[in-house]
Amino acid sequence: MSTPQLVVHHDKELMAQAAAARLITKIVDAQASRGSASVVLTGGRNGNGLLAALAAAPARDAIDWGRLDLWWGDERFLPEGDPDRNVTQAREALLDSVPLDPKRVHAMPASDGPHGADVDAAAAGYAEELARSAGPENHGAVPTFDVLMLGVGPDTHVASLFPELPAVRETERTVVGVHGAPKPPPTRVTLTLPAIRAAREVWLLAAGEDKAQAAAIALSGAGEIQAPAAGAHGRSRTLWLLDSAAASKLPRSLYPPASP
Repeated sequence: MSTPQLVVHHDKELMAQAAAARLITKIVDAQASRGSASVVLTGGRNGNGLLAALAAAPARDAIDWGRLDLWWGDERFLPEGDPDRNVTQAREALLDSVPLDPKRVHAMPASDGPHGADVDAAAAGYAEELARSAGPENHGAVPTFDVLMLGVGPDTHVASLFPELPAVRETERTVVGVHGAPKPPPTRVTLTLPAIRAAREVWLLAAGEDKAQAAAIALSGAGEIQAPAAGAHGRSRTLWLLDSAAASKLPRSLYPPASP
């Protein structure tokens, strides 16, 4: 388990721009060393802000978009094209403006997709897709993602793993259906902590005063059942990317120098 590292930026705009630049570098490095890269996207205002910043970055052209696999950490179980789906928002923010290989864009199933309204079957189908993409070198049922990004909710949830609910307790399956989520819509598909921990690097994004208490709780020794963000870590690196408002309640011992 990697020890969390923190980077604090002055505001959410700088955080998004710096995170986008960091992601470009990681993707380019992975493609140079292994031929391709694999990234797990997150939704929400911080995840979409990062994608918009990446779309506006001139250095985005350094990425070979045709050799990039995109996955999602969670999805709202709604019809294809619904404006509240993470993939719909990601397409608007970035994906429709870059030359991705459609076969390497692994959207989670929609509620009008091949599994119909059965969210548990949809989750099992996504788990099978992940397993098919995992090679012998991955030593598990999911690919070894280069970067897996997560937004942190005010209640410390990440992906659609909410405090105390069954999904955060899952130790075997890599993807599960979520019923009765406290944040609408109540039905979702999510990666589990075992799948998240398969990533080389896990980045947790938090900006705004409403995330300050969650960041402080997750980084101060809370258990993952009560604070799911505390259980999200990468194999080689766990990186918290914060703005100054989200970092405002951190113990001073954890607070790093602000990034430029």
